Amino acid sequence: MTTALDTILSQATAAGEIPGVVAMVANRDGVIYQGGFGTRRLGADAPMTPDTVTWIASMTKAVTTAALLQLVEAGQVALDAPAATYAPDIGAVQVLHDFDAEGRPLTRRAARPVTVRHLLTHTAGYTYDFASSALRKYMKATGLPATNTGKLASLGAPLVGEPGEAFIYGISTDWAGRIVERVTGKPLETVFRDRIFAPLGMADSMFRLGPDQMARRATVHGVTADGTYVPTDMVVVQDPEFVSGGGGLYATAGDYLTFLRMILAGGTLNGARILSPESLAGLMTDQIPALSVPALGLMSPMGPRSADFFGGKPTGWTLGFQQNRLPTAEGRSAGSLSWAGFANTFYWIDPHKGLAGVFLTQIVPFFDPRAITLFRAFETEVYRTLVQP
Repeated sequence: MTTALDTILSQATAAGEIPGVVAMVANRDGVIYQGGFGTRRLGADAPMTPDTVTWIASMTKAVTTAALLQLVEAGQVALDAPAATYAPDIGAVQVLHDFDAEGRPLTRRAARPVTVRHLLTHTAGYTYDFASSALRKYMKATGLPATNTGKLASLGAPLVGEPGEAFIYGISTDWAGRIVERVTGKPLETVFRDRIFAPLGMADSMFRLGPDQMARRATVHGVTADGTYVPTDMVVVQDPEFVSGGGGLYATAGDYLTFLRMILAGGTLNGARILSPESLAGLMTDQIPALSVPALGLMSPMGPRSADFFGGKPTGWTLGFQQNRLPTAEGRSAGSLSWAGFANTFYWIDPHKGLAGVFLTQIVPFFDPRAITLFRAFETEVYRTLVQP
């Protein structure tokens, strides 16, 4: 049954549609497909294999959410409490609403406090510089560093919307990670290792790469205006002032699939309980029923693009995942969970059909048309060949 999946992925890499890819699929019984094709770095003899280490970027967010929900379970954090209760700096945040004639930013107090739930559902009002011209203008005017510098000052970005009023994708999960650190008194990477990675056996998931993981790391490839892939030297800052709970992790496909299998299994896998049934309910339930996750506007050397996962159909957001409200053309059930990472890494969990999948490339910027086309073809074939009718 896996021959068709191998063919789809191998033909795409052989044709140069993407440099390399690792993909894995599991059901409730375990892994049912894995494959690696193409190269870790164009021009080098380094094949993509299932143990290849990749930058998973915003796929980090789900892990941060799990760590924070563990604190909610322990009664150490309340979802509807002001986030400033645990991270006081959030209490000083202002809403950016305009610029004066000299280009100085104009801000005002938020109408209501940012809550922990706002952070997890991306309704706090925070954004990313790549998604907001207003924030880029603010950064230029004030010298605010970008989040990917690893500097704590970058978290001083203003809101661009009122808390609770809209889904705005941004640095909210970085703040969630800081709350985990403040409440536990430990670095986020230590919390992840002790409470999630070690119990699940995720040995290749980390913010700071060890020598073994660095040797197996796939290169991030950029694109030129004509779509040519170019190897880069991009590596997440390895000595940051703070590790990014929103996008700093490296992992293998197998490690991340283990995390997804834990969600699929109800919070416990191989005897390790990571999350309670109550936490799982929050991860499975749409938290923004009156809103919808908008398409993300992105810039690329190939031209502007819109990252729209579901063709304009309204989607929700749980405490940790995007949730499609309708079945998809690929075969995904309504109520499934998913998200992605900036280097064109994708995953999904289909609780109804008992399926989870991971698809990892290393291409920037996000939503490369060739990567997303291949991912959709792969997922379609997964449902056609591996799911019983």
